Amino acid sequence: MTGHYTLAETERTAASHLRDLDIDFAAQAALSNLYRAANATRKHFSSTVLKESDLTWTSFVVLWVVWMQDGLETRQAAAEAAISKATLTGVVKTLEGRGLIRRSGDEVDRRLVHLQLTDDGKALMEVLFPKFNQQEAHVVSTMSKERLSELTEGLRSIVTHLEAVEGAGDDDPRAG
Repeated sequence: MTGHYTLAETERTAASHLRDLDIDFAAQAALSNLYRAANATRKHFSSTVLKESDLTWTSFVVLWVVWMQDGLETRQAAAEAAISKATLTGVVKTLEGRGLIRRSGDEVDRRLVHLQLTDDGKALMEVLFPKFNQQEAHVVSTMSKERLSELTEGLRSIVTHLEAVEGAGDDDPRAG
């Protein structure tokens, strides 16, 4: 259970409160469960594998995106981690203090700051990510390979749809 109320209780309450509204119940249920699953997953990882490494969810995501791209400019890192630049600044300060990440100025544009994992940061991710992946496997262990594949494709569809809508600069969420 992720909150005070179980999933079943929350769904019953939502159905009761929303039954007279003209809404797409399937879309509401899918996205409500997506949000709840994401929060439950984040909580699980934060209290298990990330806690063992004294990392928050956000600090792990920052390490991950910088690691995957072999370094990023701060604006890119914030965008990829889906956090504000102000939040990134605090996270990077903490990670830098732990010797896991370093900042460097751009040689051409002094306003830009680049992030790179230190050797210790890379070593941590090389040890941590297999443990993280074990928890990923645990989280989805009740799903068949077929359902897991369907879930993956469904989530990709949501992301690519929103990327296309946002990429086109369209403010209407119904477009596309």
